[in-house]
Amino acid sequence: MSIMISTLFIFADGGYKIGKAQCDGLDNHLTKPGWCCANNDGNGFFGDKFFDPTVWTAALSKMAATFNGVSNVVGMSLRNELRGTKQNVNDWFKYMQQGAEAVHSANKNVLVIMSGLSFDTDLSFLMPRPVHLSFTGKLVFELHWYSFSDGNSWSTNNSNDNCGQVLNRIRNNGGFLLNQGFPLFLSEIGIDERGGNVNDDRYFGCLTGWAAKNDVDWSLWALTGTYYLRLGVVGLNEYYGVLDSDWISVRNSSFLQKIYLLQSTLQGPGPRTDAYNLVFHPLTGLCLVCSLKDTAMLTLVTDQKIGLPCLGRVVRESRWQTISASRMHLALTTSKNNSLCLDVDATNNILANPCKCLSKDSSCQPMSQWFKIINATRPLESSKLYKQLENLSPRSDML
Repeated sequence: MSIMISTLFIFADGGYKIGKAQCDGLDNHLTKPGWCCANNDGNGFFGDKFFDPTVWTAALSKMAATFNGVSNVVGMSLRNELRGTKQNVNDWFKYMQQGAEAVHSANKNVLVIMSGLSFDTDLSFLMPRPVHLSFTGKLVFELHWYSFSDGNSWSTNNSNDNCGQVLNRIRNNGGFLLNQGFPLFLSEIGIDERGGNVNDDRYFGCLTGWAAKNDVDWSLWALTGTYYLRLGVVGLNEYYGVLDSDWISVRNSSFLQKIYLLQSTLQGPGPRTDAYNLVFHPLTGLCLVCSLKDTAMLTLVTDQKIGLPCLGRVVRESRWQTISASRMHLALTTSKNNSLCLDVDATNNILANPCKCLSKDSSCQPMSQWFKIINATRPLESSKLYKQLENLSPRSDML
Protein backbone atom coordinates (compact mmCIF):
# COMPACT_ATOMS: atom_id res chain seq x y z
CA MET A 1 0.00 0.00 0.00
CA SER A 2 1.37 3.40 -1.01
CA ILE A 3 1.40 5.95 1.82
CA MET A 4 2.07 9.64 1.40
CA ILE A 5 3.26 11.54 4.47
CA SER A 6 1.74 14.96 3.98
CA THR A 7 3.56 17.65 5.95
CA LEU A 8 2.14 21.06 6.79
CA PHE A 9 4.76 23.81 6.89
CA ILE A 10 4.83 27.23 8.49
CA PHE A 11 6.27 30.02 6.40
CA ALA A 12 8.27 32.30 8.65
CA ASP A 13 7.03 35.87 9.13
CA GLY A 14 8.74 38.24 6.74
CA GLY A 15 11.37 36.03 5.17
CA TYR A 16 9.14 33.28 3.84
CA LYS A 17 11.64 30.61 4.75
CA ILE A 18 10.46 27.08 5.25
CA GLY A 19 9.95 26.68 8.96
CA LYS A 20 9.67 23.74 11.29
CA ALA A 21 7.08 21.12 10.39
CA GLN A 22 4.14 21.28 12.78
CA CYS A 23 2.28 18.09 12.08
CA ASP A 24 2.02 15.16 9.71
CA GLY A 25 -0.91 13.32 8.21
CA LEU A 26 -0.72 9.84 6.71
CA ASP A 27 -2.50 9.67 3.36
CA ASN A 28 -3.26 6.34 1.67
CA HIS A 29 -2.94 7.12 -2.05
CA LEU A 30 -2.70 3.82 -3.92
CA THR A 31 -2.59 0.10 -3.29
CA LYS A 32 -0.33 -0.59 -6.27
CA PRO A 33 2.44 2.06 -6.05
CA GLY A 34 2.60 4.49 -8.94
CA TRP A 35 1.60 7.98 -9.99
CA CYS A 36 -1.89 8.92 -8.82
CA CYS A 37 -4.53 9.03 -10.23
CA ALA A 38 -6.71 7.86 -13.14
CA ASN A 39 -10.22 6.46 -13.44
CA ASN A 40 -8.91 3.22 -14.94
CA ASP A 41 -5.75 2.60 -12.88
CA GLY A 42 -7.30 -0.25 -10.88
CA ASN A 43 -6.83 1.67 -7.62
CA GLY A 44 -9.91 3.88 -7.73
CA PHE A 45 -12.61 2.21 -5.66
CA PHE A 46 -13.33 -0.74 -3.41
CA GLY A 47 -13.29 -3.95 -5.44
CA ASP A 48 -11.04 -2.62 -8.21
CA LYS A 49 -8.22 -4.89 -9.40
CA PHE A 50 -5.68 -3.50 -6.93
CA PHE A 51 -8.09 -2.35 -4.23
CA ASP A 52 -9.13 -5.21 -1.96
CA PRO A 53 -11.09 -3.73 0.99
CA THR A 54 -9.86 -6.45 3.38
CA VAL A 55 -6.20 -5.78 2.58
CA TRP A 56 -6.82 -2.03 2.77
CA THR A 57 -8.46 -2.23 6.21
CA ALA A 58 -5.64 -4.38 7.59
CA ALA A 59 -3.06 -1.96 6.22
CA LEU A 60 -4.82 1.01 7.83
CA SER A 61 -4.71 -0.80 11.18
CA LYS A 62 -1.01 -1.53 10.72
CA MET A 63 -0.12 2.06 9.88
CA ALA A 64 -2.25 3.50 12.69
CA ALA A 65 -0.56 1.18 15.20
CA THR A 66 2.90 1.95 13.82
CA PHE A 67 2.45 5.67 14.47
CA ASN A 68 0.58 5.33 17.75
CA GLY A 69 2.35 7.57 20.26
CA VAL A 70 4.14 9.62 17.57
CA SER A 71 2.87 13.02 18.67
CA ASN A 72 3.36 14.94 15.43
CA VAL A 73 1.31 12.42 13.41
CA VAL A 74 -2.12 13.91 14.03
CA GLY A 75 -4.32 12.41 11.32
CA MET A 76 -4.87 9.59 8.84
CA SER A 77 -6.67 10.08 5.55
CA LEU A 78 -8.35 6.78 4.74
CA ARG A 79 -8.04 6.93 0.94
CA ASN A 80 -7.05 9.55 -1.60
CA GLU A 81 -9.40 10.48 -4.45
CA LEU A 82 -11.92 7.64 -4.70
CA ARG A 83 -13.02 7.41 -8.33
CA GLY A 84 -13.89 5.19 -11.28
CA THR A 85 -16.86 3.30 -12.66
CA LYS A 86 -17.40 1.21 -9.52
CA GLN A 87 -17.82 4.11 -7.11
CA ASN A 88 -21.16 4.18 -5.32
CA VAL A 89 -22.55 5.61 -2.10
CA ASN A 90 -23.51 2.35 -0.37
CA ASP A 91 -20.03 0.86 -0.64
CA TRP A 92 -18.53 4.20 0.42
CA PHE A 93 -20.46 4.05 3.70
CA LYS A 94 -19.74 0.35 4.23
CA TYR A 95 -16.00 0.44 3.75
CA MET A 96 -15.12 3.96 4.88
CA GLN A 97 -16.86 3.33 8.19
CA GLN A 98 -14.96 0.04 8.51
CA GLY A 99 -11.69 1.80 7.75
CA ALA A 100 -12.43 4.56 10.27
CA GLU A 101 -13.15 2.02 13.01
CA ALA A 102 -9.95 0.12 12.17
CA VAL A 103 -7.84 3.27 12.54
CA HIS A 104 -9.56 4.29 15.78
CA SER A 105 -9.16 0.82 17.27
CA ALA A 106 -5.41 0.88 16.62
CA ASN A 107 -4.81 4.53 17.53
CA LYS A 108 -7.20 6.44 19.78
CA ASN A 109 -5.35 9.75 19.36
CA VAL A 110 -5.17 10.23 15.62
CA LEU A 111 -7.81 12.16 13.66
CA VAL A 112 -9.73 10.12 11.08
CA ILE A 113 -10.04 11.93 7.73
CA MET A 114 -12.65 10.82 5.19
CA SER A 115 -12.50 11.75 1.50
CA GLY A 116 -15.38 11.90 -0.96
CA LEU A 117 -16.17 10.52 -4.40
CA SER A 118 -15.16 11.72 -7.88
CA PHE A 119 -11.52 12.48 -7.06
CA ASP A 120 -12.52 13.82 -3.63
CA THR A 121 -14.73 16.60 -4.96
CA ASP A 122 -18.09 15.24 -3.80
CA LEU A 123 -19.42 14.67 -0.28
CA SER A 124 -22.98 15.68 -1.16
CA PHE A 125 -24.33 12.23 -0.24
CA LEU A 126 -23.64 13.03 3.43
CA MET A 127 -26.37 15.67 3.51
CA PRO A 128 -29.27 13.21 3.83
CA ARG A 129 -27.27 10.32 5.30
CA PRO A 130 -24.72 10.88 8.07
CA VAL A 131 -21.79 8.65 8.98
CA HIS A 132 -22.30 6.37 12.01
CA LEU A 133 -19.22 5.54 14.07
CA SER A 134 -18.50 4.29 17.58
CA PHE A 135 -16.40 7.38 18.37
CA THR A 136 -16.92 11.14 18.25
CA GLY A 137 -14.80 14.26 18.31
CA LYS A 138 -12.10 13.14 15.87
CA LEU A 139 -13.78 12.83 12.47
CA VAL A 140 -12.66 15.22 9.71
CA PHE A 141 -13.88 15.44 6.11
CA GLU A 142 -11.69 16.51 3.21
CA LEU A 143 -12.19 18.01 -0.23
CA HIS A 144 -9.86 18.66 -3.15
CA TRP A 145 -10.37 21.90 -5.06
CA TYR A 146 -8.35 22.94 -8.11
CA SER A 147 -9.17 25.19 -11.05
CA PHE A 148 -9.44 22.09 -13.25
CA SER A 149 -12.04 20.64 -10.86
CA ASP A 150 -14.42 22.78 -12.92
CA GLY A 151 -12.85 22.23 -16.33
CA ASN A 152 -12.04 25.42 -18.23
CA SER A 153 -15.00 27.31 -16.79
CA TRP A 154 -12.79 29.95 -15.17
CA SER A 155 -11.37 31.13 -18.50
CA THR A 156 -14.54 30.72 -20.58
CA ASN A 157 -17.03 32.39 -18.20
CA ASN A 158 -17.23 35.68 -16.38
CA SER A 159 -15.14 35.40 -13.21
CA ASN A 160 -17.87 36.65 -10.88
CA ASP A 161 -20.55 34.44 -12.39
CA ASN A 162 -18.26 31.43 -12.32
CA CYS A 163 -17.08 32.06 -8.76
CA GLY A 164 -20.70 32.17 -7.61
CA GLN A 165 -21.50 28.92 -9.42
CA VAL A 166 -18.41 27.15 -8.10
CA LEU A 167 -19.08 28.29 -4.54
CA ASN A 168 -22.58 26.84 -4.83
CA ARG A 169 -21.00 23.55 -5.92
CA ILE A 170 -18.56 23.63 -3.00
CA ARG A 171 -21.39 24.38 -0.59
CA ASN A 172 -23.52 21.50 -1.91
CA ASN A 173 -20.62 19.06 -2.27
CA GLY A 174 -19.19 19.47 1.22
CA GLY A 175 -19.31 23.03 2.53
CA PHE A 176 -22.60 22.27 4.29
CA LEU A 177 -20.64 20.06 6.72
CA LEU A 178 -19.26 23.20 8.37
CA ASN A 179 -22.80 24.13 9.39
CA GLN A 180 -23.23 20.64 10.85
CA GLY A 181 -20.24 21.19 13.15
CA PHE A 182 -17.72 18.99 11.30
CA PRO A 183 -14.21 20.13 10.40
CA LEU A 184 -13.77 20.38 6.63
CA PHE A 185 -10.20 20.22 5.37
CA LEU A 186 -9.18 21.43 1.90
CA SER A 187 -6.54 18.75 1.66
CA GLU A 188 -5.39 19.65 -1.85
CA ILE A 189 -5.36 23.11 -3.37
CA GLY A 190 -2.78 24.69 -5.64
CA ILE A 191 -1.90 26.52 -8.83
CA ASP A 192 0.81 26.60 -11.48
CA GLU A 193 3.41 28.64 -9.59
CA ARG A 194 4.86 30.08 -12.80
CA GLY A 195 1.82 32.35 -13.07
CA GLY A 196 -0.02 33.47 -16.18
CA ASN A 197 -2.68 30.75 -16.06
CA VAL A 198 -6.07 32.49 -16.32
CA ASN A 199 -7.96 29.52 -14.87
CA ASP A 200 -5.65 29.40 -11.85
CA ASP A 201 -5.55 33.16 -11.24
CA ARG A 202 -9.32 33.52 -11.12
CA TYR A 203 -9.90 30.30 -9.20
CA PHE A 204 -7.38 31.09 -6.49
CA GLY A 205 -8.92 34.45 -5.62
CA CYS A 206 -12.34 32.84 -5.27
CA LEU A 207 -10.93 29.95 -3.23
CA THR A 208 -8.84 32.01 -0.81
CA GLY A 209 -11.72 34.40 -0.16
CA TRP A 210 -13.98 31.48 0.76
CA ALA A 211 -11.27 29.72 2.79
CA ALA A 212 -10.47 32.86 4.80
CA LYS A 213 -14.12 33.65 5.51
CA ASN A 214 -14.80 30.09 6.70
CA ASP A 215 -11.42 29.75 8.45
CA VAL A 216 -10.89 26.26 7.04
CA ASP A 217 -7.67 24.27 7.26
CA TRP A 218 -5.88 23.47 4.02
CA SER A 219 -2.75 22.00 2.51
CA LEU A 220 -0.98 22.79 -0.73
CA TRP A 221 -0.07 20.58 -3.60
CA ALA A 222 2.87 20.76 -3.41
CA LEU A 223 6.14 21.60 -1.67
CA THR A 224 8.07 19.59 -4.27
CA GLY A 225 10.50 21.33 -6.62
CA THR A 226 11.23 18.32 -8.83
CA TYR A 227 10.84 14.54 -8.84
CA TYR A 228 13.59 11.95 -8.88
CA LEU A 229 11.43 10.05 -11.35
CA ARG A 230 7.88 10.73 -12.49
CA LEU A 231 6.16 8.96 -15.37
CA GLY A 232 9.52 7.84 -16.71
CA VAL A 233 11.07 11.33 -16.64
CA VAL A 234 14.11 11.95 -14.40
CA GLY A 235 14.16 15.31 -12.60
CA LEU A 236 10.74 16.39 -13.84
CA ASN A 237 9.76 19.88 -12.64
CA GLU A 238 6.70 20.21 -10.40
CA TYR A 239 5.32 23.58 -11.47
CA TYR A 240 2.71 23.44 -8.71
CA GLY A 241 5.58 23.22 -6.22
CA VAL A 242 6.33 25.99 -3.72
CA LEU A 243 10.05 25.29 -4.10
CA ASP A 244 11.97 25.82 -7.33
CA SER A 245 13.94 23.09 -9.06
CA ASP A 246 16.96 23.72 -6.79
CA TRP A 247 14.81 22.81 -3.74
CA ILE A 248 16.11 25.98 -2.01
CA SER A 249 14.57 28.97 -3.80
CA VAL A 250 10.88 29.82 -3.62
CA ARG A 251 9.31 29.46 -7.06
CA ASN A 252 6.91 32.40 -6.65
CA SER A 253 7.22 34.72 -3.65
CA SER A 254 4.00 36.59 -4.50
CA PHE A 255 2.11 33.34 -4.07
CA LEU A 256 3.38 33.04 -0.51
CA GLN A 257 2.00 36.50 0.23
CA LYS A 258 -1.40 35.37 -1.02
CA ILE A 259 -1.58 32.57 1.56
CA TYR A 260 -0.10 34.61 4.42
CA LEU A 261 -3.41 35.47 6.11
CA LEU A 262 -4.74 31.93 5.63
CA GLN A 263 -2.07 30.69 8.02
CA SER A 264 -3.72 32.55 10.91
CA THR A 265 -6.57 31.12 12.97
CA LEU A 266 -9.31 33.73 12.67
CA GLN A 267 -12.19 32.05 14.51
CA GLY A 268 -12.87 29.23 16.93
CA PRO A 269 -11.61 28.27 20.40
CA GLY A 270 -8.50 29.63 22.07
CA PRO A 271 -7.39 33.20 22.83
CA ARG A 272 -10.15 35.60 21.84
CA THR A 273 -10.63 39.29 21.26
CA ASP A 274 -13.71 41.36 20.53
CA ALA A 275 -15.16 40.53 17.13
CA TYR A 276 -13.87 42.72 14.34
CA ASN A 277 -14.36 42.93 10.59
CA LEU A 278 -11.28 41.99 8.62
CA VAL A 279 -11.41 42.82 4.92
CA PHE A 280 -9.22 40.50 2.90
CA HIS A 281 -7.93 41.23 -0.61
CA PRO A 282 -7.18 37.82 -2.16
CA LEU A 283 -5.23 39.10 -5.17
CA THR A 284 -2.49 40.53 -2.95
CA GLY A 285 -3.07 38.49 0.20
CA LEU A 286 -3.25 41.76 2.14
CA CYS A 287 -6.11 43.08 4.25
CA LEU A 288 -7.65 46.07 5.97
CA VAL A 289 -10.00 46.59 8.88
CA CYS A 290 -12.82 49.05 9.49
CA SER A 291 -12.91 51.64 12.24
CA LEU A 292 -15.52 53.97 13.70
CA LYS A 293 -12.88 56.54 14.67
CA ASP A 294 -13.34 58.23 11.31
CA THR A 295 -16.44 56.97 9.53
CA ALA A 296 -15.42 58.76 6.33
CA MET A 297 -12.40 56.54 5.88
CA LEU A 298 -11.37 52.94 5.84
CA THR A 299 -8.72 52.45 8.50
CA LEU A 300 -5.93 50.25 7.23
CA VAL A 301 -3.73 47.91 9.19
CA THR A 302 -0.13 48.94 8.64
CA ASP A 303 1.68 45.73 9.54
CA GLN A 304 4.37 45.27 6.89
CA LYS A 305 2.99 42.00 5.62
CA ILE A 306 -0.72 42.58 6.20
CA GLY A 307 -1.47 46.23 5.51
CA LEU A 308 -2.42 48.14 2.38
CA PRO A 309 -1.62 51.87 2.09
CA CYS A 310 -4.55 54.17 1.37
CA LEU A 311 -4.57 56.57 -1.58
CA GLY A 312 -6.64 59.57 -0.52
CA ARG A 313 -9.97 59.36 1.27
CA VAL A 314 -12.68 56.82 0.53
CA VAL A 315 -15.76 58.87 1.34
CA ARG A 316 -18.69 57.20 3.06
CA GLU A 317 -21.66 58.46 1.06
CA SER A 318 -23.70 55.29 1.57
CA ARG A 319 -23.32 51.83 3.02
CA TRP A 320 -20.82 49.52 1.38
CA GLN A 321 -22.57 46.47 -0.04
CA THR A 322 -21.36 43.19 -1.48
CA ILE A 323 -22.47 42.79 -5.08
CA SER A 324 -22.00 40.44 -8.07
CA ALA A 325 -22.48 36.68 -8.08
CA SER A 326 -19.16 36.20 -6.31
CA ARG A 327 -20.25 38.49 -3.45
CA MET A 328 -16.72 39.86 -3.49
CA HIS A 329 -17.20 43.39 -4.85
CA LEU A 330 -17.64 46.07 -2.16
CA ALA A 331 -19.74 48.81 -3.75
CA LEU A 332 -21.32 52.10 -2.77
CA THR A 333 -23.67 54.49 -4.54
CA THR A 334 -22.58 58.13 -4.50
CA SER A 335 -24.82 61.17 -4.10
CA LYS A 336 -24.77 61.45 -7.90
CA ASN A 337 -26.11 57.88 -8.15
CA ASN A 338 -22.84 56.49 -9.49
CA SER A 339 -21.65 53.03 -8.43
CA LEU A 340 -18.09 52.73 -7.18
CA CYS A 341 -16.22 49.65 -6.01
CA LEU A 342 -13.31 49.37 -3.64
CA ASP A 343 -10.20 48.71 -5.71
CA VAL A 344 -6.44 48.22 -5.39
CA ASP A 345 -4.09 49.77 -7.94
CA ALA A 346 -0.84 48.39 -9.35
CA THR A 347 1.17 49.73 -6.41
CA ASN A 348 -1.25 48.33 -3.81
CA ASN A 349 -3.01 51.59 -2.98
CA ILE A 350 -6.68 51.50 -1.93
CA LEU A 351 -9.10 53.62 -3.94
CA ALA A 352 -12.66 53.60 -5.31
CA ASN A 353 -13.22 53.00 -9.03
CA PRO A 354 -16.19 52.24 -11.26
CA CYS A 355 -17.20 48.62 -10.69
CA LYS A 356 -15.88 46.29 -13.37
CA CYS A 357 -16.52 42.81 -14.75
CA LEU A 358 -19.68 42.31 -12.70
CA SER A 359 -21.22 39.81 -15.12
CA LYS A 360 -21.17 38.21 -18.59
CA ASP A 361 -17.79 39.45 -19.93
CA SER A 362 -15.42 36.46 -19.81
CA SER A 363 -12.32 38.42 -20.85
CA CYS A 364 -12.47 40.92 -17.99
CA GLN A 365 -10.31 40.49 -14.86
CA PRO A 366 -12.13 41.67 -11.70
CA MET A 367 -9.69 40.40 -9.07
CA SER A 368 -8.29 43.80 -8.06
CA GLN A 369 -11.83 44.59 -6.84
CA TRP A 370 -12.35 41.30 -5.03
CA PHE A 371 -12.57 41.57 -1.24
CA LYS A 372 -13.95 39.23 1.39
CA ILE A 373 -15.33 40.46 4.71
CA ILE A 374 -14.29 38.14 7.54
CA ASN A 375 -15.82 38.24 11.00
CA ALA A 376 -12.79 37.39 13.14
CA THR A 377 -12.76 36.58 16.85
CA ARG A 378 -9.15 35.53 17.30
CA PRO A 379 -6.13 37.85 17.50
CA LEU A 380 -3.81 37.45 14.53
CA GLU A 381 -0.44 35.88 15.24
CA SER A 382 1.46 39.10 14.58
CA SER A 383 1.66 40.84 17.97
CA LYS A 384 2.31 44.16 16.24
CA LEU A 385 -0.88 43.79 14.25
CA TYR A 386 -2.86 42.67 17.29
CA LYS A 387 -1.89 45.82 19.20
CA GLN A 388 -3.27 47.89 16.33
CA LEU A 389 -6.47 45.87 16.23
CA GLU A 390 -7.04 46.49 19.94
CA ASN A 391 -7.60 50.16 19.09
CA LEU A 392 -10.23 49.42 16.46
CA SER A 393 -13.96 49.25 17.00
CA PRO A 394 -15.29 45.68 17.06
CA ARG A 395 -18.02 46.56 14.54
CA SER A 396 -18.48 49.07 11.76
CA ASP A 397 -21.65 50.30 10.08
CA MET A 398 -19.67 50.76 6.87
CA LEU A 399 -19.88 47.06 6.06
